[in-house]
Amino acid sequence: MNNQIDITDKKVNPLVDEGRIGMDIFSGAGGLSLGAEMAGITVRYAIEINKSAAYTYKKNHPETSVLCEDITKLDPKKIVGEKELFIIMGGPPCQGFSMSNTVNRNMDNPKNQLFREFVRFVKELNPTWFVFENVWGLTKINNGETKKVIEQCFEELGYTVSSKVLWASDYGVPQNRNRFFLIGNKNGIKFTFPAPFTYKVTVEEAIGDLPELKNGDSYASLPYAIPRNQACKYAQLMRKKSKKAKQNYVSLNNDLVIERYKYIKQGQNWKAIPDFLMQNYADKKRTHSGIYKRLIADQPSVVISNYRKSMLIHPYQDRGLSVREAARIQSFPDDFIFEGSISHIQQQIGNAVPPLLAKAVVEKILNY
Repeated sequence: MNNQIDITDKKVNPLVDEGRIGMDIFSGAGGLSLGAEMAGITVRYAIEINKSAAYTYKKNHPETSVLCEDITKLDPKKIVGEKELFIIMGGPPCQGFSMSNTVNRNMDNPKNQLFREFVRFVKELNPTWFVFENVWGLTKINNGETKKVIEQCFEELGYTVSSKVLWASDYGVPQNRNRFFLIGNKNGIKFTFPAPFTYKVTVEEAIGDLPELKNGDSYASLPYAIPRNQACKYAQLMRKKSKKAKQNYVSLNNDLVIERYKYIKQGQNWKAIPDFLMQNYADKKRTHSGIYKRLIADQPSVVISNYRKSMLIHPYQDRGLSVREAARIQSFPDDFIFEGSISHIQQQIGNAVPPLLAKAVVEKILNY
């Protein structure tokens, strides 16, 4: 099917706060939007070229106009009309900036040019604020010169900018995920980033109340393992609008993979697997340290991007993470439903901005 579709239902809530209208471009499944809405933004417009992610977004933001199209072919003013935007948010595709890309991690990589589309939307729509989010590796390219070039693009539009690498685990997300944020204001306000919280949420707190599962299980809905009032505060927050745990989908791994899992203790990775079970690995020296990683129950999780390919392991059970467990670790509440095949869902979760991280940033914006 053609990706150039508008999946908005054209319904508009007349009660929205017209002073805080937002747009999310390169929106993915909508983690950034969800956090902004938690803080008090009304996200009216979203653009996402991936069909599964766009349908996930629409499923969870029914009153938002969601365009599943190539952003380079869109006219920003035709989308918004005469409305004034309070904020534009987004994270352009960042594979070219990633520190794992050792070949062409520079501005000549075509995958790094989509940030210019973000600049174009800000230039034409002139929002009061913008939030540009990306991989932390962007700050390291060309000894920081690339970051300066990107900041200068917005400064030339008249925006006062602030940037920082934030750790999601500092803002209530049970995951040691670091992301680059660039915040701009058109009225001369120099944004100060929110202070880290005084606590961290662990893997056990994040997923300990979810149902026990086995390799390959696929349950659309299951009872929680414990009553809500017995769960920790984080789990209670995630369960606020749900009576059952949904999307308990675990990828089916072959017997050899599951046998390998049995040798790996919390915090260990593929190095704990005996050599006789790793004979199909021609050169183990090139194996990433995040492969076959068992999560540590009493600490925040490692980064869960591509968690299916990395084969991240449940802290106690010999299996991969379920969709709901991964969503919890990203701070998506249990009533948030993902659309598409399990592989598409796993990618959406791995690519998402943790909503609680986004909420902390946008709440600070609204303090101004």
